[in-house]
Amino acid sequence: MSTEEQHKEETAAVQEEAVSKEKKQEETKVEEVNEPTAEELIQTEKDKYLRLFAEFENYKKRTTKERIELYRTAGQDIMLSILPVLDDFDRGLAEIKKAKDKELLKGMQLINDKLRSTLTQKGLEEVEAKKGETFDADLHEAITQIPAPSEDLKGKIIDVIEKGYKLGDKIIRFPKVVIGQ
Repeated sequence: MSTEEQHKEETAAVQEEAVSKEKKQEETKVEEVNEPTAEELIQTEKDKYLRLFAEFENYKKRTTKERIELYRTAGQDIMLSILPVLDDFDRGLAEIKKAKDKELLKGMQLINDKLRSTLTQKGLEEVEAKKGETFDADLHEAITQIPAPSEDLKGKIIDVIEKGYKLGDKIIRFPKVVIGQ
């Protein structure tokens, strides 16, 4: 064998050795990347647990809030159907007051008071709207505008046509009013 061939073989051997060292280093790096430490595994599992726990707490809060809101307004349909009866009671009491029969008035007043106290216990409240009060579009429903009898009644309530009611914090029927122009 010539020296030249010998030199080529040595060079090839050195190159093969270098390539095998590089492969070993790459495999070591891949193994290091693929195998997380126990602390990293614990941290990722802890993070997953905390996220799941927070999501569950938010779910509980949301469902509790929805349930409370449902109970608060569950009787809204029934209350809305009873409101015309309350209006009729008010008109009937006004007519009975004109009559001379005080016993009839007393009996009707007792029934009216009992009905209203029962509805109040269930959360129904009357929305106050008085003559001379400033009109508020968030609290009142304007039926019509008429010329104000005096300057101080402009933009104020002249007459209350129908009482308003709220159930809890929610207004279920706005008071219907006439305002001065």
